[in-house]
Amino acid sequence: MTAGDRFVVPHAAVAADVAAALTEDIGSGDVTAALLPDAADIAYLLCKQDAVVCGRPWFDACHRALDPDVRIDWRVSEGDRVPAGTVLATLQGRSRALVSAERASLNFMQTLSATATTTARHVDAVAGTGTRILDTRKTLPGLRQAQKYAVRVGGGHNHRVGLFDAVMLKENHVRAAGGIAAAIAQARAQAPTLPLIVEVETLDELREALTAGCTRVLIDDFDAGTRREAVRIARAAPFDGRVPLEVSGGVDLAGLRAIAEDGVDCISIGGLTKHVQAIDLSLKLGPPPG
Repeated sequence: MTAGDRFVVPHAAVAADVAAALTEDIGSGDVTAALLPDAADIAYLLCKQDAVVCGRPWFDACHRALDPDVRIDWRVSEGDRVPAGTVLATLQGRSRALVSAERASLNFMQTLSATATTTARHVDAVAGTGTRILDTRKTLPGLRQAQKYAVRVGGGHNHRVGLFDAVMLKENHVRAAGGIAAAIAQARAQAPTLPLIVEVETLDELREALTAGCTRVLIDDFDAGTRREAVRIARAAPFDGRVPLEVSGGVDLAGLRAIAEDGVDCISIGGLTKHVQAIDLSLKLGPPPG
């Protein structure tokens, strides 16, 4: 993943997300903003805790949807790590539009900055090991593209986007097909061009998956000793490390580095997108302090 890949914005998702958010929030009209004089005004966006900045395209789109002439001057870049108390941006526009767009724009920024910040903590924990941090499909409903973008901004990598862009054989699929090799053969016949990820529960199943051939093997809930043996098997002849190993399940930040140091290629973590705690941000009318 290059720096350019991290910041590829899903523009169609931004437009759809923002349209839905503003419709949900404003409905037939902002009755409180209508009490204000619709005069030119200024505002600033304040970050109240240490964070990785993420969500600028959504923030901008919220404000420009209500005031196409609004001026937004960002003082930080997408992906910057900022300390508490940082003024992220200043805005100049119509007062009613500024306050009407406030909540929707902050909702996106606080959620996506939280996802990027959480991801960055996990990426930092495995720095130097060569292990990649992956997200999962455990995203907030309707915000999958946005959160997967935020994972990239935080330095992580995207797993499959949905059920359509990769085949993932898990316990039930394997059992229904009659075994690992049979399931892999069936998947290759039906979807030969898609990535194929296979979950294994034992070292024997690992050998079978590596022999049959796949894009990646998921070793789920292996203990440390079995995990290290899995790495040894996958890297030794005749497999020679051609198929990456992914760990998932029972992963927390405290134990992350130990898993990475066992030599696995990827660790997928649902908590990057599922257990987000919003970053504390506020949009205030008036000039920024200082």
